[in-house]
Amino acid sequence: MTTGLFSHQSFESHVTGFGHPESPNRIRAVQKVLSTKKFDVLQRYVAPPATISQLSLVHDVSYIRNILSLIPTKGLERIDSDTILSPNSGEPLKRAAGAVVAAVDSVLGGDCGNAFCAVRPPGHHAEKYNAMGFCYFNNAAIGARYAQFKHGLKKVAVVDFDVHHGNGTQAAFWNDPSVFYASSHQFPLFPGTGAEHETGVGNIFNLPLHSNTTSRVFRDGWEARIFPALKSFTPELIIISAGFDAHYRDPLASLNLEEDDFAWITERLLNIANEHCAGRVVSTLEGGYDLDALQESVSVHVSELMRAGTANSSEF
Repeated sequence: MTTGLFSHQSFESHVTGFGHPESPNRIRAVQKVLSTKKFDVLQRYVAPPATISQLSLVHDVSYIRNILSLIPTKGLERIDSDTILSPNSGEPLKRAAGAVVAAVDSVLGGDCGNAFCAVRPPGHHAEKYNAMGFCYFNNAAIGARYAQFKHGLKKVAVVDFDVHHGNGTQAAFWNDPSVFYASSHQFPLFPGTGAEHETGVGNIFNLPLHSNTTSRVFRDGWEARIFPALKSFTPELIIISAGFDAHYRDPLASLNLEEDDFAWITERLLNIANEHCAGRVVSTLEGGYDLDALQESVSVHVSELMRAGTANSSEF
């Protein structure tokens, strides 16, 4: 019942162009810190490619085929100014979603207590018919729908602490009370969604945060708004959209969180998972663009997952 790590070497091959913040160096930084002795106990898995049918749990098949058809044979293909395809993008796009699918299988099958998916590109901005914000397929939402479709779960929650609002996940869940989405994010900021009044059918909980928000405001907001709603939902699985760009050193936003905040929120989410769904948590990497801050934040996040997995395994 250890923590599973799902990743793949191909995540380095998705090239976005000189100076782009969502670069292969991000996954190299993550893999470097997770290869240190502290993380030797991780149960390591090769992330498989998601199938078209798995991707279509969230995205229209025509959209999926179109995205894959746009992958160039040379050079770069710009979907928009930020969202770019390169000749080797196909495998990373499919394996980023496939990592979450495989992690769901492993956690729900009891092979590991919880899991972290060290993937790129991120996914939470990707909508049913639209790629944007560095995202092509919505990895977390696909994992949630897969848990329902394949494993028969009736209630799955996605919680998101990336500094940007996960408009794609919100849109995918908007009219369905069997899924829950909660997000804290800087507001206003790209993509412009995530106001507190956006509530879906009572299953969407947004915590917009002003520029320069401190740890205390962030923590108080989660304690007052999101944690009670998550507990009331009583999820059978929690999927974390783990973005670390709310860190004070991140260049793409201006919140003032530190590594301790990511350790704190991970621990709190794991405690709720222990109360309601036997500790079943799958976390997947979203943003985080200062490489040192990303390494440090991933380190504390995965350390908390490992600690919880060890604690749960001692109960059996």
